[in-house]
Amino acid sequence: MNLDLNEEQQLLRDSVRAFAEEVVRPRAAVIDQTGEFPKDLFSAAGELGLAGVAVPTEYGGSGMDVVSYAIVIEEISRVCANMGVILSVNNSLVCDPIEKFGNEDQKKRFLTPLARGEKLGCFALTEPDAGSDAGNQKTRAVREGDAYRISGQKVFITCGQAADVCLLFAMTNPEKKTRGISAFLVDASSPGFDRSRHQVKLGVNASGTVEIFLTDVLVPAADRLGEEGEGFKIAMTTLDGGRIGIAAQAVGIAQEAFEAAVSYSRARKAFGRPIADFQALRFYLADMATDVDAARLLTRKAAAAKQEAKTSGGRYSMEAAVAKLFAAEMAQRVTTKALQMHGGYGYTKEYPVERNFRDARITEIYEGTSEIHRLIIAREIFRDSGLAIG
Repeated sequence: MNLDLNEEQQLLRDSVRAFAEEVVRPRAAVIDQTGEFPKDLFSAAGELGLAGVAVPTEYGGSGMDVVSYAIVIEEISRVCANMGVILSVNNSLVCDPIEKFGNEDQKKRFLTPLARGEKLGCFALTEPDAGSDAGNQKTRAVREGDAYRISGQKVFITCGQAADVCLLFAMTNPEKKTRGISAFLVDASSPGFDRSRHQVKLGVNASGTVEIFLTDVLVPAADRLGEEGEGFKIAMTTLDGGRIGIAAQAVGIAQEAFEAAVSYSRARKAFGRPIADFQALRFYLADMATDVDAARLLTRKAAAAKQEAKTSGGRYSMEAAVAKLFAAEMAQRVTTKALQMHGGYGYTKEYPVERNFRDARITEIYEGTSEIHRLIIAREIFRDSGLAIG
């Protein structure tokens, strides 16, 4: 597997980096502090083809590969983790499952405007009693003729504040447990679809995270994604791809913190010389560089595995889980070291490492906690050994 970037991917990286520096970075600190959802930045990214990077061109996407998608999320997250996760959700948690499981009508009505960035999507799986235990869905969808009546509650919904389309999971047959969950494409302007104010968080504070309340929301049966009872399979398959986006986000956050630490170590003097001269801090930087590079390679490996699976129909759960687990924990290590190298200044909002440190923390939690990823990896180890444990 060749993980070197080809010429097209290098050009993409350079163009996205320029967009991130010139358009996104000037707003990054402001939206972090205000919590303002950057819908205009999402629209601008959509105009560049970043809202549906790997979606085929006939459905409004850029028609690139999954490695290109990982490059986009890393470069955007390097300057703004909020924009990184917003694009990750729209690309991998909404566009991707519609492309894979949607019919032609759904692709035209939902996928095309989402991939163009004309509309924004969110993914609503988590509930108050269904986090890591995603199969414990309480939201209920009851068939009534040519529609479903849906009632329930969803929590921690990234992009939910501004989303136009919600990929929603609800129980259609409780007796079948996970096989009784179905997926629906819900118009967020539907009567009975209500959202809380955005939740103020430790980091990624402008990602539009809300609770969603559904009270007798009528959804046409034509807007059910896949067959009835396929929702859990759709959700788990989708999260495999989503984890690649979060791994790329973690790499971007860590890269920014690492670069800030290098720059600061050259400028800051102690005992009459730059702190970059001190061996202890040089060892910090060596470890940080190694960590970031390893996580980037694991992320690109997972992206390449997903790209291959698109044609082979194979699985990439192991690669995605490994990349997400390592990258998330790597981001914690790197941002902690970067903040420490800045000393007291690192603890202030005048330097970017304070925001990097806060933003990195969520990568170990959303789209599967680190503990869940260890369970997935262990399961895949035993599956490959003929000793499946789950």
